[in-house]
Amino acid sequence: MKRLLWIGSLSYFLIGLAHVVVGSLLPVLLDHYDRNYTEGGSLIFAQFSGFLAGVLLSPWLARQFGKRRTLVFALLLLCAAEGLYSLLPPWGWLYAVGAAAGFGFGMVEAVIGTIVISGITEGTGAAMSRLEVFFGIGALAMPAVASQLIALGWWRLAFPVISVCAAVAVVAWLRGSFGKLDAVLDEYEGRGEKHIHSGSAPHSPSTGASKGGPAGNWLLLALFIIFFFIYVGTEMSLANFLPSMFIERLGLTQAEAALSVTCFWLAMAAGRLFAGNIADRYGYGVFVALSSLAATVLLCVFPLIKGTAVTFVLIALLGLCMSGIFSIALVFASKMMPGTVESTTSLLIGAGGVGGALLPLWLGNSMDRGGAVASAWLLAGFACILCLLGGILYVLYMRKKRLQTATS
Repeated sequence: MKRLLWIGSLSYFLIGLAHVVVGSLLPVLLDHYDRNYTEGGSLIFAQFSGFLAGVLLSPWLARQFGKRRTLVFALLLLCAAEGLYSLLPPWGWLYAVGAAAGFGFGMVEAVIGTIVISGITEGTGAAMSRLEVFFGIGALAMPAVASQLIALGWWRLAFPVISVCAAVAVVAWLRGSFGKLDAVLDEYEGRGEKHIHSGSAPHSPSTGASKGGPAGNWLLLALFIIFFFIYVGTEMSLANFLPSMFIERLGLTQAEAALSVTCFWLAMAAGRLFAGNIADRYGYGVFVALSSLAATVLLCVFPLIKGTAVTFVLIALLGLCMSGIFSIALVFASKMMPGTVESTTSLLIGAGGVGGALLPLWLGNSMDRGGAVASAWLLAGFACILCLLGGILYVLYMRKKRLQTATS
């Protein structure tokens, strides 16, 4: 299991790098091609479209070819796409390259999440939180690396850095041995017949999901989909517009305001070190509900305060409160809908991706029309919906638990 977690963590670090590399290099990339920010936004949207396709197709590909082969294919695709980025092909080609890169890292994220949730039955929350820590480290590291490469005039080398990491991950997944989980990684259906690459093995915990899908409780699934849509949309809105809010409300310089995002992500990374262990100890439903409530309270206070130091403290607390919501909610969903890990993991990550693309557009429009205070209240509104959903999911969990106790 330790080997699986280390290789999974390396892969999530890679995903963190890949998620933000285009955004980190966007100003210099647009200057090189003499393009505007609208066209840059189209490039990012092309990458997001590929990400969504990769996430949603991952369960089918994993069933047809096995999880290990699917991972290797996705990593090779990401490696090739980042290599093509570094060659600076004609602008029109970048849309296809961006879509291929997004497809690759979206599939890697979904498949590894499924493997960890279904394969690690004890301490699942801690395992998922560890992956998220490495994702955050990658997302924090790439802007720093990119800024240094830009200063040196070697900015295009940021893309081969990801290609090299992807190649290392390919070797690790191909050569790695994970004991009983090897059979789960190599099991596939092919043309409708089940094949196990390495002898007999225990049945995959997620096989039920691959055939039946998450049809057991559509209402519960719908609530989780909306929850992930709102959560990731809120997180991405904060990540994109915190500096602008700080400049408008607090009168900070651009450099000072940029520290708000760094503060937020550092707090997120620090919180993820402990979130999984806390959730494993006190319960996933309790953790998700209380974290959502805490984040809501802080976001409702955010529009009311004006002091710079107090606002930075609030952002740090907000990062801590939100740090474990995504990974623990994924585990919570798998426990609430057993036997549907493959389908629900890809659907929920996909729902989060859609929210992360659409809600920042709404918030950006709010910034143009109503300014920072109105936008801060809009974020508070998103958080209130998140808190309501978290509470409903916890109530449903407790009801299910009481029914199971009564029938046992």
